Amino acid sequence: MVREIMKDTFFLAQKSTPADKEDLQIAADLLDTLIAHKDGCVGMAANMIGVSKRIIAFENEGGYMVMLNPEIVKQSEPFMTEEGCLSLTGTRKTKRWKSIKVKYQNTDMQLRYKTFTGWTAQIIQHEIDHCNGIII
Repeated sequence: MVREIMKDTFFLAQKSTPADKEDLQIAADLLDTLIAHKDGCVGMAANMIGVSKRIIAFENEGGYMVMLNPEIVKQSEPFMTEEGCLSLTGTRKTKRWKSIKVKYQNTDMQLRYKTFTGWTAQIIQHEIDHCNGIII
């Protein structure tokens, strides 16, 4: 189900709580909402659809990927960039990492580790910031 985009900065600034198997419908709704906004959005966190859970969805190698409880465990090669967000107006400067290793659970609730680089790594970092209540 496609949900409305949350724009309340007070809500977006709150840390999200861990996701579990009961939150899989939220993950599905998040993916549906991302796909509905694919012309102007490459990633979303659950708080962007009004649900304060640690779930992200993003474009990945021509498809989409969903992560529950993502956490960056390793990062390298910092750089400065500018980003926009569907929940906020304008763009903001921020520091990102060219390569990140992420610990997360897939939609089968299996623990996974994966390294991402470049644009995909940048998207993931932005969405994990959302999970942590950091507004970029």
